[in-house]
Amino acid sequence: MSAGGGRVLAAAALTVLMAVITLALLNLVGPDWSRFAPANCTETRCFCEMPQTGALLLQPANSISSFGYVFAGLLMILLARLRDGRSAFPPLAAGVLGTSAIIVGIGSVLLHATLTLWGQFFDVLGMYLISGFFLVCAVARWRKIPDRRALVYYAVLCAVLVTILYALPEVRRWLFAVVLIAAIILELVFARPRRPQVRTGYYIAGLIANIVAFTIWNLDQRGQLCAPDSLLQGHAVWHLLGAVALWFAFLYYRSEREVG
Repeated sequence: MSAGGGRVLAAAALTVLMAVITLALLNLVGPDWSRFAPANCTETRCFCEMPQTGALLLQPANSISSFGYVFAGLLMILLARLRDGRSAFPPLAAGVLGTSAIIVGIGSVLLHATLTLWGQFFDVLGMYLISGFFLVCAVARWRKIPDRRALVYYAVLCAVLVTILYALPEVRRWLFAVVLIAAIILELVFARPRRPQVRTGYYIAGLIANIVAFTIWNLDQRGQLCAPDSLLQGHAVWHLLGAVALWFAFLYYRSEREVG
């Protein structure tokens, strides 16, 4: 078996282990989630999947599919150790991206399992970590900011975003969209030309996956693509496509080559 294949199996095994640990921890707190303040989405619609009252996972399909992010993140971290000598993507940055993807997955599980306000906080936290990474990564390459200083900027940006999330949770989606769109524009217009031999096709593939995912998310949210009692949920597909998009982003960054 190749080194890459071994890491795929290792990532899969670790994903299962993290799923078991997450469910065990949820079992210590739940399953009476009504004891906690509900997520903001309960005021309108927390996606199509019908909550299973009294269950450990109120939305099982949306919860389990979230581990797709965990698998992608673990694989990024493991492959970062398999150093491609020609890649300009630092292992530390790959580790940060992978860890952020894992937090996205676990946060999403916490939201869909509990539909609580604290679950929502951790769900959006991961989204901010990812969008913040993309934004700082683009600015750092564009302005030639050293890695250590970029890491400080990333920490500061995430601290600001989390503070806003805590103080104004109702703006969570709009703020995420603003940061993400700014990151995409800066990357494609200013940063990409400064990335030697980078394979832009990976980035475009990730954007396409995200566009398809958001279309499905919107149809699910509006109830236009909805079977509440089915295990096949549009929002679960959004999770899996989101994980695929993050994986393409990783491949894009990793395809950049060192100069000289």
